[in-house]
Amino acid sequence: QVQLVESGGGLVQAGGSLRLSCAASERIFGINTMAWFRQAPGKEREFVARVNWSDSTYYADSVKGRFTISRDNTNTKNTVYLQMNSLKPEDTAVYYCAARRSRIWNPNAMDYWGKGTLVTVSS
Repeated sequence: QVQLVESGGGLVQAGGSLRLSCAASERIFGINTMAWFRQAPGKEREFVARVNWSDSTYYADSVKGRFTISRDNTNTKNTVYLQMNSLKPEDTAVYYCAARRSRIWNPNAMDYWGKGTLVTVSS
């Protein structure tokens, strides 16, 4: 069973930065979109950012201008990163990596998910 594995979470002060990474346990063929979601305590999981097959990027309004998603097309592990700057306490959440084969974006139908990495932003 192929898995996505996130890393890079941790505790950071407000205004600080973190870089999350996600890689597949083995190469997944046919992935068109890699994305990040997050789930804060007591809230539903929400979309954060995505990058598609042409390296076009899309962001939630709440993170636009502060977060940057990128993918590494030089390796075979479907690696994606999330650079998070100017972090706020409301960014505290478990961050999940996900992948979708179809070129049609549907956040409710991702094909692969990671188990998440915790990001805690202190005030």
